[in-house]
Amino acid sequence: VEEGSLYPALQKLLRKGWVRAEWGVSDTNRRVRSYRLTPAGRTQLESERTRYDHANRAIQAVLKLA
Repeated sequence: VEEGSLYPALQKLLRKGWVRAEWGVSDTNRRVRSYRLTPAGRTQLESERTRYDHANRAIQAVLKLA
C-alpha cells in the first residue's frame, strides 16, 4: 500500500472511530504512531468481511459457469 493511500485511509478510520492512534517511540528511537481497532472497528470489520464473502461467493459461482 502506498503512502498516498494508506494515511488518508487511516485518517478516515480515525474520524469514524474505527481505530485509535497513539504516539510512541520505536526501537530505533524514532517517533511512531500505532493504530488499534476499536470495538466499533471490530464490528465494522466483521460486517465488511461478511459483505466480501458474499460478493466473493457470487463471483466464484459465475466463474464456475463460464
